[in-house]
Amino acid sequence: MVPFHASPERPEGKGHSLRVTGGQLGGRKLRVPKGDRVRPTSDRVREAVFARIGDLSGARVLDAFAGSGALAIEALSRGAREAVLVERAQAVLAVLRDNVAQLALESSTRIVRGDARRVLERLAKAGERFDWIFLDPPYGADFLPEILTHARALLPEGGRIVLEASKRDPLPSHPGLAILDDRQYGDTRITRLGREPAGADQ
Repeated sequence: MVPFHASPERPEGKGHSLRVTGGQLGGRKLRVPKGDRVRPTSDRVREAVFARIGDLSGARVLDAFAGSGALAIEALSRGAREAVLVERAQAVLAVLRDNVAQLALESSTRIVRGDARRVLERLAKAGERFDWIFLDPPYGADFLPEILTHARALLPEGGRIVLEASKRDPLPSHPGLAILDDRQYGDTRITRLGREPAGADQ
């Protein structure tokens, strides 16, 4: 769920509710920020994504466009050890923090306010690494190549990126990243990427 410019292509967050689809917190409801600042990933798509991911036991995850926090919270519910959530809009942050508190996840989450590009760059320079990175930027975002560069730097060996985009957007192509899986759910495209072997991106 991410900040975006309202579009008729997909409904906004207004009046929409979400729930955790699986794991220890399965069935728990999540608040969604009001207005057109967010574009929720539907429960159906999220459930399908995490079914494909499988075991998350002990994983460290990053949700770079957190919104309500649904993706990171889903990962924690399904066994992830820790989640870092990035969000820049103050009004959205209030809902995000409330969702984390209501589910008693404060000890396993770190919420960072800021622009995802700058935050990911800082995390990479600090030597942080994440087993799974969830990217749900505005559809058609022209800064996606920059985001992918920083995300790649945050991946350990075997780490993965899950990118949500419009089915109308072209498949991402980025030096050093290989497409491992690509699926469509209605108007939504979910692409899983991983680091190419050493030397493949030279």
